[in-house]
Amino acid sequence: MADGNKDLVARLTDLSEGAIQRLSEAPGAERALQALKSLADKVDELQRRTRGVEELEKRLTALEKRVDAMAKPKPARKPASRARTKPASTAKKT
Repeated sequence: MADGNKDLVARLTDLSEGAIQRLSEAPGAERALQALKSLADKVDELQRRTRGVEELEKRLTALEKRVDAMAKPKPARKPASRARTKPASTAKKT
């Protein structure tokens, strides 16, 4: 049974190698490979830009929180109570 599996695997390997070789010799294969390579490069660029946008969003969120904190009206403080002294009563002089 193990020999049967090896023969099957070897046969599949030979067939797949032949199929890949025929595909590479096809008239539009070179152009298709270039298009796939270009697509991969564009996807990499988009991923890099997306990471940059995520960083900007984090910074923006932090700044918005700071602005919100500054914009909130501060509670009015009560003036410190002072001990008031009554003025000395002055007698009317007539």
